[in-house]
Amino acid sequence: MKFELCAASLEAVSLAVNLGFDRIELCQNLEQGGVTPSYGMIEYAIACGIETHVLIRPRPGGFSYTTSEVEVMIREIINCRELGAKGIVVGAMSENGGIDTDTMSKIMKKAYPMSVTFHRAFDDCVHWEKSLQLLIDLGVHRILSSGLARNIEQGLPILQKMIAVAGTSMEIMPGGGINAANVKKIIEVLKPQSIHFSATKKILQDENSLFSETMLCVDEGKAKRILEAASNALQ
Repeated sequence: MKFELCAASLEAVSLAVNLGFDRIELCQNLEQGGVTPSYGMIEYAIACGIETHVLIRPRPGGFSYTTSEVEVMIREIINCRELGAKGIVVGAMSENGGIDTDTMSKIMKKAYPMSVTFHRAFDDCVHWEKSLQLLIDLGVHRILSSGLARNIEQGLPILQKMIAVAGTSMEIMPGGGINAANVKKIIEVLKPQSIHFSATKKILQDENSLFSETMLCVDEGKAKRILEAASNALQ
């Protein structure tokens, strides 16, 4: 089983390398759910030698995008491909709670040969079975999901169904609230190919500055505990 860290800082990238994570989802601004990281940050992560999948999200909020926003996303995808990223993490939804197939089709063409993960925008789907099949037909490689719930433990029944429906056509990667206390149960119930977590805690950054901010920062101890609990579950 593979371990993916949601890495939103240079410290998180280094931690992922040092702890032997298989890959990272690289982003910035986790406080608002994550947005596309800078060109320099992408280049840095790739240079660190870890498999890097880059979040393509031009702004916080929902996932129904304008023509201009899609154009920016396409440009970001081309940049990622040219820099040597192994994959992108993206999601585009229609206003009625379905998959924006036109936008996703454009994204798939521009992303090739990178791996494409459809992120937790999927948890906003109204009819998940139909949406899952559309993504399979588009050639999306995996879906990151908490089972249409805010917390993954509540979403386990749906995730089980998603894995059964997807079969060998697509990977369903659980994420969203994974911690050292529940990772054993998640692994035993779902038997996933990989799991995704951020292992963060709130920290007041630059406390003595006029511009201090409360941020979600990676916590090494938390990451180690999750990895240890997961490893024990796999024995």
